[in-house]
Amino acid sequence: MGTRRTLILWKRQVLVFFVLLGLSWASTDSLHYSVEEETEAGSFVANLARDLGLGVAELSSREARVVSDDNKKHLHLDLLTGDMLLSERLDREELCGSTQPCMMPFQVVLENPLQFYRAELHVRDINDHPPKFLDKEITIKIPESATIGSTFLMENAQDLDIGSNSLQDYSIGPNSHFYVKSHDNGNGKIYPELVLDRALDHEEESELRLTLTALDGGSPPRSGTTSILIKVLDINDNVPEFAESLYEVQVPEDMPIGSSIIAISAKDLDSGNYGTISYSFLHTSEVIRKTFDINPASGEVNLRSLLDFEVIQSYSVNIQATDGGGLSAKCTLLVKVLDINDNAPEVTMSSITKTIPENASETLVALFSVRDQDSGDNGKILCSIEDDLPFILKPTFKNFFTLLTEKALDRESRAEYNITITVTDMGTPRLTTQYTITVQVSDVNDNAPAFTQTSYTLFVEENNSPALHIGTISAIDSDSGSNAHITYSLLSTHDRQLALSSLISINADNGQLFTLRALDYEALQTFEFRVGATDQGSPALSSQALVRVLVLDANDNAPFVLYPLQNASAPCTELLPRAWIATLARMPGCPSSCSRPRSQGCSVCGLTMVRCTPPGC
Repeated sequence: MGTRRTLILWKRQVLVFFVLLGLSWASTDSLHYSVEEETEAGSFVANLARDLGLGVAELSSREARVVSDDNKKHLHLDLLTGDMLLSERLDREELCGSTQPCMMPFQVVLENPLQFYRAELHVRDINDHPPKFLDKEITIKIPESATIGSTFLMENAQDLDIGSNSLQDYSIGPNSHFYVKSHDNGNGKIYPELVLDRALDHEEESELRLTLTALDGGSPPRSGTTSILIKVLDINDNVPEFAESLYEVQVPEDMPIGSSIIAISAKDLDSGNYGTISYSFLHTSEVIRKTFDINPASGEVNLRSLLDFEVIQSYSVNIQATDGGGLSAKCTLLVKVLDINDNAPEVTMSSITKTIPENASETLVALFSVRDQDSGDNGKILCSIEDDLPFILKPTFKNFFTLLTEKALDRESRAEYNITITVTDMGTPRLTTQYTITVQVSDVNDNAPAFTQTSYTLFVEENNSPALHIGTISAIDSDSGSNAHITYSLLSTHDRQLALSSLISINADNGQLFTLRALDYEALQTFEFRVGATDQGSPALSSQALVRVLVLDANDNAPFVLYPLQNASAPCTELLPRAWIATLARMPGCPSSCSRPRSQGCSVCGLTMVRCTPPGC
């Protein structure tokens, strides 16, 4: 039993690994667009209707929308014109940092029928950031014994722009001892190196002040400056040495602030002040300085702010060891951030159908996307709904899902469903997000009215008053609204001698039956007819029932003597005794109801007696 239930759960759950699903709903061609950063919101990007080969009306009827991969509304689709517009100013540096080119993937989603188009927006850089030195003053200690041509590393300037708009060159103010050389170390960043052009003399000049300028390649170019303090030192002939040129350390992203990451140490064979080493960061960005700090005496690197794997996965930190004589060496510390399961899965609804007609075949209830910002098993997602609901989940394109009806629904069985979408990652511990959708099942006229009885028998005493209520017929309809609103009617009868419309009327709203005139038992003892119940659906459904009416006799006819007439002379003038009348009524051929009397002679007394003549005689 456990194995079978596991298989059922496996079939109803969808494991998402965020890979591209090559389904027929997705277009194989990608759309490419370009826009400069800082362009005004509302600016035109492209006409999607033209690019997709669709008319504007079709674009609207298919409920087209633009969905960004990061679930942010950078773009807006105007369904009246088919134009795709910017929803906000885009900051390339905020979106992509140093990554180039800066591409923003998004999808164009068409419903009715469902179809996807892959697209991407290239955000082009503009020269909106000048080069910037993080330090207002750079101090460099140089021994007076330094030879001409010696180079000295300096902190580089930061420029958030890229390409030709980024930092391109350095220059130094006029002086008689140094010139600056720009150096590209192969990682796309340009570093300044101070080159000794004329020998220094500590006794002649122990300090020099220079101005270093960083210049970018924009048009017009932008620049930034910092001050350089040169301290001329006495001779120091041993350079500090690190045991390794590259140190690696792995740090979980939930490590507390202030924790020690690693202790870096270097050795210097000199003694005294020349052998005393101080540690510092070199060529570090503002982000690294906000995240880490280093103890200048011990070389211990500590955590200054919380790490976030989803923002930055690794840091490359350059560390410099400088002795008391100004000689220095450097090493690199690579800090790898380890992911922990600290992000719950996210569910983003693109569209929801809150009302579904019953009896409809496979119907789209919701279109949504899921994502988890964690990595590895922490970012793998399991998506499911309850087992006992007539709905199914289907993966569509990339991280998109559709929620569909599994079969036609029956409103009379259940008129509302609460569907909970459960999204769980595979991390430890597992994190879960739930999203509940309420779906109403709308009525379809699929049930005919049903009478409470297949036939009705009603009794009415003769000589009744007109418009007498003689009974009520009733039908029920399990549909709702106008589909359940019933109208009653009399159906035509095949008995031509029965003028039904002059005898009976029916209230079309409640099924009450009324007599139109007084009934005469001696003329009509019973009659029957059919009634109909019709709902107001489209198309309308109806049913019939049989009604039988029995007329009850009332003592409304007194007996009388036909012969001899009361005003004629005859040997016997007595009226017929009451007992005889009762006896004669029981004679063969005399029904309980007579249409007219007739006479018959009595051979015993010679009197003429009254007999009943059956109707029709």
